[in-house]
Amino acid sequence: MRHLIDITDLTRPELDALLALGLEMAEHPAAFAHRMDGRILATLFFEPSTRTRLSFESAMLSMGGSVLGFSEASSSSATKGETVGDTARMAACYADIIAMRHPREGAAMMAALCSDVPLINAGDGGHAHPTQTLTDLLTLLREKGGIDGLTIGLCGDLKYGRTVHSLIHALGYYEGVKLVCISPQALRLPEYMGEAGRDWHETERLEEALPALDVLYMTRIQRERFDDPAEYERLKDSYVLDAAKMALMRPDAIVLHPLPRVNEIASEVDSDGRAAYFRQAKNGRYIRMALLDTLLSGALEARPLAGADIRHDRPCQNVKCITAATPGARHMAAPHGDGWRCLYCESAV
Repeated sequence: MRHLIDITDLTRPELDALLALGLEMAEHPAAFAHRMDGRILATLFFEPSTRTRLSFESAMLSMGGSVLGFSEASSSSATKGETVGDTARMAACYADIIAMRHPREGAAMMAALCSDVPLINAGDGGHAHPTQTLTDLLTLLREKGGIDGLTIGLCGDLKYGRTVHSLIHALGYYEGVKLVCISPQALRLPEYMGEAGRDWHETERLEEALPALDVLYMTRIQRERFDDPAEYERLKDSYVLDAAKMALMRPDAIVLHPLPRVNEIASEVDSDGRAAYFRQAKNGRYIRMALLDTLLSGALEARPLAGADIRHDRPCQNVKCITAATPGARHMAAPHGDGWRCLYCESAV
């Protein structure tokens, strides 16, 4: 059995096969109308979602399957103190596969360690969002014809942006990709992400970066990730893409956004053919169809979530880690380079 917790859980051949299936499903969705007959997807969403939850449900229903679950923590037994692990154990009794979103970093890993069915990370705090990255990659293939050699600008919240973190890891599989990281100083990419960034540089000026980009990946400044409301207010309108700025971009460049947007893309941009973010959202349905089919078909080789070299004497200090909110949580640290990282949230320990 395989789970999908992080985009790096997939090898390059596995990723290529998944994207190829997504392309086929996008072109001929009706051909897969009965692939999930008799199967049940549980959507466990402890955090609000529109595109991710609905696209998972649409993907399963489009292939003849069924869906059960909840769309907010208040409608689950989490309000009674049930742990993430126990919720996953329960859902596995009633469904064949689970898609879970949670505001705590590392929650997906903790749930997967307790689940008897494949579990998909649909976003865990500011940590990772692998299915959004699959959506992004499928969109790049459909819009640009390939990914190798692209110059991609990542703009906005790069510190807490789980979509950006997952995408950077995935782009490491491709040749010649150049990254331009555009953010305020306070929202710069975490240092450890630079290890995965390969050819990349940083700037605070969007206008300076636009003429060189093949792809602009805009992100929202996320109110829910800030402990200090005043800091959010100070940073929330750091970047606004409008028609004037679009004029600085190449005619064949595209604009992506994981959505929802707030103020960072003006509505006047929507009518520009280079605005691909709603086409991107539609691609989310097809790649999630491919992912559900791949995980449930057993096409991926079984792999353990934790190796034999795990240490339990290094508690995680990340206050946003799921271990900080789980009484009696078993601390687990995995080797990384010359040090150790929390198995759940990947923070250094």
